[in-house]
Formats: sequence, C-alpha cells, structure tokens
Amino acid sequence: MKRYGFGIDVGGTAIKMGLFTTDGELIEKWEIKTNKEDQGSRIFDDIAKQIDEKLSERNISKSEVAGIGIGVPGPVKADGTVVKCVNVGWGILNVEQELATRTGLTVKAGNDANIAALGEMWKGGGRGCQNLLLVTLGTGVGGGIIIEGNMLYGSNGAGGEIGHVVVDKHETEVCGCGKKGCLEQYASANGIVRMTKKALATETRDTVLNTIENLTAKDIFDAAKSNDTVAAEQVEKMGNILGTALASIACVINPERIVIGGGVSKAGKILIDVIEKHFMEQTFHACRNAEFALAELGNDAGIYGGACLILQNA
Repeated sequence: MKRYGFGIDVGGTAIKMGLFTTDGELIEKWEIKTNKEDQGSRIFDDIAKQIDEKLSERNISKSEVAGIGIGVPGPVKADGTVVKCVNVGWGILNVEQELATRTGLTVKAGNDANIAALGEMWKGGGRGCQNLLLVTLGTGVGGGIIIEGNMLYGSNGAGGEIGHVVVDKHETEVCGCGKKGCLEQYASANGIVRMTKKALATETRDTVLNTIENLTAKDIFDAAKSNDTVAAEQVEKMGNILGTALASIACVINPERIVIGGGVSKAGKILIDVIEKHFMEQTFHACRNAEFALAELGNDAGIYGGACLILQNA
C-alpha cells in the first residue's frame, strides 16, 4: 500500500513542498528558493534533489510514494504541458514529464490557483463540496474551478482565469494582461487602492484615507469597519463589481460554495457580506444557494492541493 505523496507549489520566489500521508495528514512542510537562472531550467533538478533527500531522511522507499502533485504559476493543460510561466522563466514544456524523468515518480501538474482550489476543497474552506469556485484576491485576482471534484483545466490550461473577465469596457487604464476593464483592476488589493485614489482626487468630505501616505487595501477596509463613509463606499463599489461578476460566473459553473482567499480576504466578514449581497441580487435563481466562505489553508493551499491531485486516485 502506497502511504505517501508530495505536494509542490512553485512560486516566483519560493517553492513550497509538503510530505503527506494518503489520508491527508501533513507530515512536514518546507521551502526552497526558486532558482530562475537559465530560464528556470534548474528548478526540476532542485525539486528532485529535495524529494530524494527527504525520502532518505525519513527512510521511505519510492515504492511507498503515490507520486507528486505540483502547481505552477501559469496555464497548464490536462497533459501537464505549460504554455508559458513568465514568473519562473519557462516557455512551453511538459512539467509532468520533466519531473517524472528526474524522480522516477508519477507526477500530476496543474495551474497554481486551480491546485489551491483543490486543496481548499480537500482540507479547507470548501470541505464537503464537489463543485467549488476559489477566488484569490491578492495583488491580482485569481480563480480555481472544481467541477465534480476535479480541476477545470480548459483547452489551453486557462480555466479559472476569472481575473481577466472584462467588467467595464469603458475603462481607459490598461490591465497587466494588456486588456482594459478586467475584474483584476477593481477587485484586487491594487484594484481597490486604484479606485480609491481616483475617488479621493475629487472627494471633498472628511476621510481618514486622506491622512494615509501609502494607502493599502487593509487601510481601506479598516476605515470602512470604523464607519468612514468614503472608505465604506469604495468597499461597496468593489463588492458590487466582484459580486456581479461572480453572479455571472455562477450561471456557468453553478458552484456549491464560493471560497474567498488571498491577502484581501483577511478583511473577513465585511468583505464576504458585501460580495454576497451583490451576488444574490444579480445571479440566476437556481444559483442562489451558493454558500460563501473564507479560505482556511492560507499559503499551504497549494501543497495540500498538489497532494490531493496525486492522492485522490492513489
């Protein structure tokens, strides 16, 4: 009986790694620096070395390991091929083949946001659900979609890229993706700060936000919690845009639960409440039973999801 699996989360700065039992117990987690030299060609060797050392350290044979599940920061096709991972320097390559060749273990790969959604479904805010949407609100807006317990890859690995749904065709500023009016420009940490600064440029009412030199999303939510009217209006605007976008997405995937994660999710109940309010106002009646929850696994969602990906069929 194979008793172990590895979950790997490759980021632009660090590679998070976890050793799990088949029932989902995290035995140990650690991380190494992401070596992006030579277009990231050394990353697979670094991961393989870490796995070999960990197995040796714990006296585990490879015959006891179901395999490796790995999430990477870019689109991943169902066969493990990445189209491009700018943050680590990769072009087109097959992650599963590259890592399997170096380790001799079975490898399954996915986009990092989809992998995180799988982790939240397995051991986090999505426990008990088989149809799930994870929304990550950080520097940008990411998404992971789980349908009947499986990740939605899409034909080019771009399933779940909800941050680039266009929500305002009249926007004049350009999103990082090159388009204009993407959800990410309004609902991310950078997005709500951008909207708030534009509003403050013409605002005549008193607000604590005008006294903060380097304004952050946390500042805005904290001010809204303290009944600052201007801040509350910006939170409401963000909630309206995001809730309405999710209402449309729900009509396509009909999730049981929508899990909100990422740094902005630390705002807590005020964020969930405003998103859910606008979602319920806008979505199709058959989708209104979707529950909202905060993500629970934090930065560990990727390693949990990687382990789930390889262990769910072990």
